[in-house]
Amino acid sequence: MADQQARTDGDRRPTEIPVVRWEEPPEGPVLVLLDQTRLPAEEVELVCTDAPALVEAICSLAVRGAPVLGIAGAYGVALAAARGFDVAEAARALEAARPTAVNLAVGVRRAEAAHAAALAKSGDPEAAAAAALAAARTLHREDAEASARMAAHGLALLDELLSGGGHRILTHCNTGSLVSGGEGTAFAVALQAHREGRLRRLWVDETRPLLQGARLTAYEAARSGMAYTLLTDNAAGSLFAAGEVDAVLIGADRIAADGSVANKVGSYPLAVLARYHHVPFIVVAPVTTIDLGTPDGASIEVEQRPGFEVTEITAPQVPVTGAGGGIPVAPLGTQAYNPAFDVTPPELVTAIVTEGGAVSPVTAEALAELCARSRQVTIS
Repeated sequence: MADQQARTDGDRRPTEIPVVRWEEPPEGPVLVLLDQTRLPAEEVELVCTDAPALVEAICSLAVRGAPVLGIAGAYGVALAAARGFDVAEAARALEAARPTAVNLAVGVRRAEAAHAAALAKSGDPEAAAAAALAAARTLHREDAEASARMAAHGLALLDELLSGGGHRILTHCNTGSLVSGGEGTAFAVALQAHREGRLRRLWVDETRPLLQGARLTAYEAARSGMAYTLLTDNAAGSLFAAGEVDAVLIGADRIAADGSVANKVGSYPLAVLARYHHVPFIVVAPVTTIDLGTPDGASIEVEQRPGFEVTEITAPQVPVTGAGGGIPVAPLGTQAYNPAFDVTPPELVTAIVTEGGAVSPVTAEALAELCARSRQVTIS
């Protein structure tokens, strides 16, 4: 079960927003989430006391974004273990909540493996629950560290590809601290450029159907004092034509073994525009997003979202009349095509930036080598 708690105006968050945190009140452990469906109108926290509540939060996009889904999934396993629920059942439910985002399954399995190993060794459920929680906390810390390294590698690549600084970056969806244990993926690169005086403009796609760029990326950019401009997704082409975009930076929810990139729907058209206009198209994501078990883009399961997310608009604190709880913007009975993601082929990707460095050109061999190096670093 879950409940919500509003924050007062005097309790302002820093730029690095604690999107997910573990708490242990007297009545038992809980996972506290920043409800991203309520942003930017208000900051409201969602308190999950069991795995089904977390599954609901993930499906509703109260918590979303590839890296933080992995963190939340790991904490969800720990929560099930700490409260005495069936850990395997909770893990399978969490994995299935967002099928395209591979990080979710990675986080769930990591905490589940830690739980199983501790239980087999000690036979003590409390020790096993503690092991699952430790695994989740380690993943949380590692993601923050990875975020900082991605920002450094990404900015170095931008400086290499673009001369003179003053970068004008176009981004899609939301890839800042709301999706990460740190400051994000693609947004973290732009933020680092801003801090070093090398960001001229951040172009923010509104990102249909849920306006995650308008609601969340603009929110983060404003709080960070960045120079940013919001645009409708279909206005991006005119920006490219006017020569106003120096680079495109996006995140990823899954990267196949051949380098195909699944990201929020609308990313693929940007890659096509970028190639036509000779603009670098750069993907920034942690190594855990690379799924060598998925051979190519055609093998990526693309999540289909409810049609009402297109036929209605949801606004906090506004009376609603639509079947999905929003304001209708299309005639009753309108069918909507609403994939959550699209897939960009590797030949349209200039580089993939991870905490382990950048891969360019993007090939299956280069990605496999990067993952092998990452495993060696983790083991050592």
